[in-house]
Amino acid sequence: MNLQHVKYKDIEQLPNIQIKKDFKKDFQGSSPSIFIGRQGYPQVNIGFLSPQFGGDTSHYDSPKLWSRGKFGIGTIASMRYGLVNSRAKWNVKEVHKQNQLLEICKEVGMASNSVELEVNLKDQPKLNFQPEKEIIPFGPQGEVRNARVTANPKVDSRVERIVSDTDLRAVEGVLSLYRKGFEENFLTKLLSSGNMGLTANRKLVPTRWSITAVDDTVGKKLITTVKDFPTGEFQVYFGGGWGNYYLILFFPEVWSFELFEMYLEHKINPWSKAGNFYSTDYEDYSGRKSYAEECAGGYYACRLGVLDKLNELKRQGSVLVFRFITPEYNIPLGVWVCREATRKSMNEKPLTFGSQELMVKYAKEFIKNKFGFELELLLSQSKLLKEKKVQRRLGEFHNT
Repeated sequence: MNLQHVKYKDIEQLPNIQIKKDFKKDFQGSSPSIFIGRQGYPQVNIGFLSPQFGGDTSHYDSPKLWSRGKFGIGTIASMRYGLVNSRAKWNVKEVHKQNQLLEICKEVGMASNSVELEVNLKDQPKLNFQPEKEIIPFGPQGEVRNARVTANPKVDSRVERIVSDTDLRAVEGVLSLYRKGFEENFLTKLLSSGNMGLTANRKLVPTRWSITAVDDTVGKKLITTVKDFPTGEFQVYFGGGWGNYYLILFFPEVWSFELFEMYLEHKINPWSKAGNFYSTDYEDYSGRKSYAEECAGGYYACRLGVLDKLNELKRQGSVLVFRFITPEYNIPLGVWVCREATRKSMNEKPLTFGSQELMVKYAKEFIKNKFGFELELLLSQSKLLKEKKVQRRLGEFHNT
């Protein structure tokens, strides 16, 4: 199934997906998250997401919980398509103006728990299924007529300090909370809701952009730390989830990173701008100078999962990653899948090899047996492997 052309009638036919049809225009709900659009920027749709019932719905917006609890694709999709996007048009730069919906978005954006709301929409919300590669899906949408918070939301004191500090840059706020264990999804909605940064710089950030901003910000910080560690060994990790599997090769060299992504059932990757059967992006020791156009947000999400592990191991290395997307992944769930599937892979016990030749030979045979895929097709295109032949050794960097 081509995920770019799935229609509403198609999603109803997918196994284990339950979609409610009788959405009301007046309801009480409990919002775990917000959504800031990007179409028409800076005049975009802003709104909160909520099912049409109250209570704790924080599990509707927690990829780490989904991963720990082994939530399946059907379970996650059923939850997410039950979230109504109550929205209105707003200028992202007018974050300091008084507006009822804006204030609710800010409160939901910083709350530790889901926020109890009473909502009145102008019309019955309608589901317009448009799968995207980056964002976590949600359900029908409707324009807000009126909305109000009906119970005081809970806000972590550490978040309050970040929000109230108008002399703290958003980057520093994100890093501070990440080090304290806050989930990426929470940091995304905090950034999207205009709750962070210097007073004059605060604005709403489209959800799609804030996801990558958080992954890239944290990733860049981890890279500076990882570069001070000694190199590791020739190692292979493999694992994943939700129909997404990652083969990760570690080389005992200075930091560099390359990702290949491919749908195993497609002759052409539907996301590839170059029209290939794969998407790929790469960075050397000095880092990227531009956005990862081919793999997009998946690049930064996967890189973060890898860097988390390197930071834990206190090692650096050149890392070559292959993402295999199987037919099991029949509903796009967002870029969090890349991050959490990578982490699942990195939590598996690695295999260690005495040489690059032995490691690469094993990787080829393993993927051939696992997926019937010739890994050499991608290895031959690897910039990392080509650059590694002329790459400066770690000692050279320390001596310059």
